[in-house]
Amino acid sequence: MHPFEQEKGSEGMRVMRVAAYLSLLNDALRVLPSEEIAVEGEVSDFRIAQSKWVSFDLKDEEAEAVLKCFMTVWQLAVPVEDGLRVRVHGCPKVYERFGTLKFNVTRIELVGEGALRRAYELLKRRLEKEGFFDASRKRPLPRFPERIGLITSRDAAAYGDFLRILNDRWGGLEVDFTHVHVQGREAVPEILGAFAHFNALSAPERPDALVLIRGGGGLEDLHAFNDERVARAVFQSKIPVVCGVGHERDESLCDFVADVRASTPSNAAERLVPRRDDVGFEVGMLCRHMEERLSEEVDRRRRLIERTAAMMAFVLDRQKRRLETLSQWFSARTETWVPRLRERLDAHERVLKNVDPKRILSRGYGIVTARGRLVRDASALEGGQEVAVQLGQGTFDAEVLRINGKGRQKLI
Repeated sequence: MHPFEQEKGSEGMRVMRVAAYLSLLNDALRVLPSEEIAVEGEVSDFRIAQSKWVSFDLKDEEAEAVLKCFMTVWQLAVPVEDGLRVRVHGCPKVYERFGTLKFNVTRIELVGEGALRRAYELLKRRLEKEGFFDASRKRPLPRFPERIGLITSRDAAAYGDFLRILNDRWGGLEVDFTHVHVQGREAVPEILGAFAHFNALSAPERPDALVLIRGGGGLEDLHAFNDERVARAVFQSKIPVVCGVGHERDESLCDFVADVRASTPSNAAERLVPRRDDVGFEVGMLCRHMEERLSEEVDRRRRLIERTAAMMAFVLDRQKRRLETLSQWFSARTETWVPRLRERLDAHERVLKNVDPKRILSRGYGIVTARGRLVRDASALEGGQEVAVQLGQGTFDAEVLRINGKGRQKLI
């Protein structure tokens, strides 16, 4: 018999299998007036098993009633702990394996300022431990952005205030605006979608900065800006983020995660762009500073040139005086040296004249050479040998006829 089939008992009663009975209960639960029921109570015995399954009890303090709740960790979008008052959305279901009735939770909302505050503090501490708020990871904004990505509601006063101050201070920027709800159920998915859109753009199309703003409100109003998914989207953004949520006293997790925190939406515009007058004053100051530096540099170089010219004049004057002294010294020495040199030259000339071979030859002597060599001994000659004879005036060739004066010399 099929487990869902029914049979007649001995007394004519319908008998059901366990699985069939539990299935019948689930069918009955599914025909409730609404597919999703919201139940409010206080959390107790909160547990997470195997990093996947979440279970807790929802208590009604007045009636001392308890509702067993079950969900997955991926459906848990807010930090939960025992003692928090929450509103769970889902539907009841009998789990056949355990035979217990549990409320199958699809989402959880925090209820009351105390619960929201407690959840906010829990999430803030956890993100701080993960380094979401570290100043070392925050990026500077460009001094003069050209394109801005604006994420807010077009119906919010923050939208108009931001654009007005942006145009008054600088103007001429390209604002890529994405409309989102800033509170309510649609707020979180729309803000996440806006961040995904801007970060998916190519580098040339990407804004220089993203601005996330909204007006003030209580913790419940600012819930979307305290959502962990939004805080992580701000943290993971490729584009620097400016966050201006609420009034000066308001704070959100997105404020702490953002690269630049603005106290108000108007302050976000002030942090993003400078005032024209301030930039004009700064440019004027820079120009005056550059003029002063240029004037100082010109004066410094002029003084350097003057010192160099004075030094060169001093060196040239000193060299001139040394040259004049040397010239005078040389002139004085020349008057003494020239006569002495002339006397020495005359003496050398007389000596040279006295030893000049031609002067000796002029007295009647001759110089005999044979084969280009000077003949000093007649025995070195042979009969019939040609010789050259040099006299005081001219030369002639001769032939040896006889040695030692025994022969007769024949001149040719």
